[in-house]
Amino acid sequence: MTSSATHFTHAITRAPSASVTGGLRAEDSGNPDAAQFAADHAQYIEALRMTGAKVHELPALEDFPDSTFVEDAALCLPQGAIVMRPGAPSRLGEAAAMAPTLREFYDDVRVIGDGFIEGGDILVSEREILVGLSARTDAAGVASLRALVADWGWTVRELQTPPDVLHFKTDCGLLDAETVLATSRLAESGCFNGYRVLEVAAGEEACANCVRFNDVVLFPAGHPKTAALLRREGYRLAELPNEQAALIDGGMSCLSLRFTANISRAGQ
Repeated sequence: MTSSATHFTHAITRAPSASVTGGLRAEDSGNPDAAQFAADHAQYIEALRMTGAKVHELPALEDFPDSTFVEDAALCLPQGAIVMRPGAPSRLGEAAAMAPTLREFYDDVRVIGDGFIEGGDILVSEREILVGLSARTDAAGVASLRALVADWGWTVRELQTPPDVLHFKTDCGLLDAETVLATSRLAESGCFNGYRVLEVAAGEEACANCVRFNDVVLFPAGHPKTAALLRREGYRLAELPNEQAALIDGGMSCLSLRFTANISRAGQ
């Protein structure tokens, strides 16, 4: 049985810009190499296509160095899409630029009007939408999201992202309808009570941000202990380079919007 939370038909990506070297970061460990970032991004897109996804590739936005991280700009649900309101002022234009593309795939596109909220703080399971408060997502943004999705039948649960962690999904990823991969610091908070939780190996916390897309888990390369755990659990992995994205706090989920469109012309 497939899950609407992990099985999709489409993905949206955006090419990294030459300005990606100026992307935001919590700690400065050096600038990404723009050419290598582009090569890694191409490999990510190919992995999406291998899952059966129709990938809609958007052009780079040079005015927005972080715009390749499209997940922060929108939330895609079976019923419709929500344009986010990023908490980093330099990223507000990314959400506005994404709205026309969303309308190509959705009959119903709604816009966050109050507060701030980024897609990296949102984990959608079959049963609920979990949102972690962070430096980029505040209570007003969560309340705005809750109001927008209420008539679609969604429950929104507000949680707390661990201190000094950029986004809620920096520390977790959905593996299937009932299973979450998480760091120990997030799992120990109790936010995943009722789910099966697999914890990443010590020292491999960066791989918690993974993406289940159809029958494949897009997984950052270089985390062998957790990769072995997931394979023992029966998951099929596509291990992908993430070193360049990680320099500006990016991960597997950040690089795509994943969805099954609800508009007739989305068969394109």
